[in-house]
Amino acid sequence: MKKGVITKGIGGFYYIDTETGVYECRARGIFRKEGIRPTVGDLVEISILDEMAKKGSLDVILPRRNELIRPKVANVDQAMIVFAAKEPDPNPDLLDRFLLLVEEQKLDVVIVLNKIDRDEQKDYLALREIYQQAGYTVVSTCTYTGEGIDALREHMIGKISVFAGPSGVGKSSLINAAFPGFSLNTGEISQKIQRGKHTTRHAELIRVAEDTYLVDSPGFMSLSLEHIPSEQLQYYFREFTPFIGKCRYSGCHHINEPECAVKNAVGTEIPMVRYERYRTLFQQAEETERRR
Repeated sequence: MKKGVITKGIGGFYYIDTETGVYECRARGIFRKEGIRPTVGDLVEISILDEMAKKGSLDVILPRRNELIRPKVANVDQAMIVFAAKEPDPNPDLLDRFLLLVEEQKLDVVIVLNKIDRDEQKDYLALREIYQQAGYTVVSTCTYTGEGIDALREHMIGKISVFAGPSGVGKSSLINAAFPGFSLNTGEISQKIQRGKHTTRHAELIRVAEDTYLVDSPGFMSLSLEHIPSEQLQYYFREFTPFIGKCRYSGCHHINEPECAVKNAVGTEIPMVRYERYRTLFQQAEETERRR
């Protein structure tokens, strides 16, 4: 049998990328009987039925490392959250919402600050410091000068990555710069990655290099946090982690409680702007819960 990864599924057919090409496969009936549905991103084993026509049978689904619900895809390694240093100006509140969703889904994160050449005041450096202090990998990039492109590529090689971020931040240009041999032109990448039109589609993997894929799906762009309970928010702020459990009161929410280890760290180990964002999101989550 031959090993590969499911890149897309359409009408009961699954397209498996292997070292010798992409095969169109039907899944064995036993999966349906056992209530198992092959998922984009699954590592699988197939039998070749017709080498010339690239037809096969999907026989084995290997154990999944993870399985995301939005988008529906398995074995994702990381999220690449892209914001521009300028044009458009970065929106930290929006960035934190992206990060919360990524943390909830237990993915590694790389924050990409693009278009740094347009930030003449270098304001992006302060933003980079805040998120590096929180424990995130931050890559500063410029497709015009090539700065940071090698680092971006290194973070992506051999992985399945979700690209996310607001429109106009240069996601398609970054992908073209990192992978010059990529087969899609800029317009097609823009349509796939930047989601100019919000159409309902199934997730798909786009192969940009050997064993290196992007998740093409509009589902990750939903930024609603209403499904996250207020008491869980603290676990999605990385810089809170060393202090959780060290407060005087068990079940501390780090809002109004006295002798709170998290609040005591604000301004030193925890940036004030991140703590204030936590307070705002916590209060919004509480309000949502009261309305239910």
